[in-house]
Amino acid sequence: MSSLYLLKLICLIVFLGWMLIWILIPTDVYKSKWTPKLSEKFNATYIGGQGINLFLLTFPIMLISVLGCIYIHIKNRTELSDTSCTSKNHLAFIKRPLLVLGPLGVVNTKELIFAIMGITLMSWQFGNYFYVSVKHPHMGTGVFFRWQRRFRSVSLRLGYASNVAWAFVFFPVTRLSSILPLVGLTYESSIKYHIWVGQVVMVLSALHSLGFFIYWLMTNQMLEALEWSPTYVSNLSGEISWVFLLVIWVTSFAYTRRKTFEVFFYTHQLYALATFFYVVHIGVSWTCQILPGIFLFTLDRYLRFLQSRSNARLISARLLPGGTVEMTFHKSPGVHYGVTSTLFVNAPKISKLQWHPFTVISNENLEPDTLSIAFNSGGSWTEKIHKQLSSSLDRLQVSVEGPYEPASTSFLERDSLVLISGGSGVTPYISIIREIIHRSNTHKGHVPRVQLICAFKHASDLTMLDLLLPVDNTISDLSKIKLEIQVYITRESKPPTADSQKLVQTKWFKPSPQDVPITPVLGQNGWLLLSFIITSSFILFFLILALVTQYHIYPIDHNTNNTYNFTIWVIWDCFIMCISIIFVGSVSFLWQKSKMTENQKQITNMEVPSPLNSPGSWFGGGTTELESLPYQSLVQATQVHYEGRPNLQKILSGCKGSDIGVIASGPRGMRHDVARICSCFGSKKLHYEYLSFTW
Repeated sequence: MSSLYLLKLICLIVFLGWMLIWILIPTDVYKSKWTPKLSEKFNATYIGGQGINLFLLTFPIMLISVLGCIYIHIKNRTELSDTSCTSKNHLAFIKRPLLVLGPLGVVNTKELIFAIMGITLMSWQFGNYFYVSVKHPHMGTGVFFRWQRRFRSVSLRLGYASNVAWAFVFFPVTRLSSILPLVGLTYESSIKYHIWVGQVVMVLSALHSLGFFIYWLMTNQMLEALEWSPTYVSNLSGEISWVFLLVIWVTSFAYTRRKTFEVFFYTHQLYALATFFYVVHIGVSWTCQILPGIFLFTLDRYLRFLQSRSNARLISARLLPGGTVEMTFHKSPGVHYGVTSTLFVNAPKISKLQWHPFTVISNENLEPDTLSIAFNSGGSWTEKIHKQLSSSLDRLQVSVEGPYEPASTSFLERDSLVLISGGSGVTPYISIIREIIHRSNTHKGHVPRVQLICAFKHASDLTMLDLLLPVDNTISDLSKIKLEIQVYITRESKPPTADSQKLVQTKWFKPSPQDVPITPVLGQNGWLLLSFIITSSFILFFLILALVTQYHIYPIDHNTNNTYNFTIWVIWDCFIMCISIIFVGSVSFLWQKSKMTENQKQITNMEVPSPLNSPGSWFGGGTTELESLPYQSLVQATQVHYEGRPNLQKILSGCKGSDIGVIASGPRGMRHDVARICSCFGSKKLHYEYLSFTW
């Protein structure tokens, strides 16, 4: 464990040094005294004017990402070799809900610290840049009034401050990130940070743009808005970027995401154009300030593209009466995932571009060769895929990305767990309960007491509890786990008759030679390979950039009669970055894929079971499911309450024990209520576990 702590310490020191550079950049000391000296060392002929920022602001984050990959690899190996080790979080108090604020959601101590640090940094940047600009005026002089020059300076410094937000906006949406796990985050749980930072980017960019439009209007210089200077900042490219950002911003609010997801999804793809025109607007030197996030996100995006080129082998689908669907895929032994992992799914027959995230409900110990997801067909995409699976087709072409593991499963070490869900929010808990079943049967790991609180609208949704057991159930005994299930049917007053219930349909699909098992994108030692890819691609980027700068850009840029084109220089940087990532990523992926292909058996056509129809366990009828001991145990552990809602405060206050983990999944209001209740009780009793299951 000492090596893990050492790696984390090194990453922390490098990160603090990186933050110190951000703090010093806007100061007069850095501008007037340090910059001239640093320019002599870094702005050589082989690297050009971006040398300072490339070394001080890009290199530290690339180093942290490489060390983070090594850290995760060692951590995973340690956990696999010592299954008895626990992952107690000694800083659990910083995860406790501190505030529940409408648009911000549940805010814990750690998130509040991050928010304060971010606001402070941007305020510091803006204030110091403005102070230095007043002390050393160099732009906007002439016939204009002094207050007009000050107004222009404020607008310009707001743009500088927005660049700080740009530097962080891509980190939360990098799925295969080695940086997020270092601070206990995952891609899914950090989406809220992306939303927060994105809001800051939009507000500051809007103020920056509107400020300049007002300034040009006051000084009769509106033609400046159409300027695309070959030697300096392009105003027009900045405005184009802002228009794209505005479209993304308007269509990204919660209402649009819930009601018209397609509009949100497709307009969000404009991020590539918005980013491109933004870096063209700010130039190579400023681009190097935000390059780490763009570089790592682009690398992650390309690796996801490579993984998604294969068709995943869909084995079966279980269609439940309430519209819930369970899809089961074949996976290779090299795919390892934890409880509440996330898998992204694409069905080209429905939409070639849309990817939807779903929580993995299977357990790799109980189901070593398969991986399952479940979802409710409430949206347009899920309704279409439900219709396809309900039809007579014998194969559905599906591609996947992932699975992506959670940052921590330390909540499994609690003495007891209270899992609260609304509607399809129960699906993330299926993998948790299956893991507890595995532990109880193998005596490996701690087995907490579990209380599952479910709220459904209709009794037909009770069949979702059938998913607690795998479709090819091999579990023989559930008596060893302490499981209590409380179900509340909110819109019905009495149990339905068995005759009125629709059947649970299980469909098996024919395999195809084009289908392959789900495989890890970079193999079993993926994190080590990712560290190699990051290192190699960045070194290749640096070497090609140095050659292009020395033999092409520098001779033109330092000619007495010429200055290298401001826009083309940025395009060179973008092109070299993409070429480096594509080359190293492709070679590494193909090498890993060839190794895995040698160990895989080719999928051939074979006879598959016929579709099965059966009533759910909660609707009786002398079925084979009810005759099995596991289903009997689940039914006996379940109490169903009709025409009522759970009294969450009464339930949580009545929980016995001093180490209780509480998790909420479902409607936003319910999650906020649970967080408020947990924050009111003493820290020694209820521990709210923040696991994000929504966008």
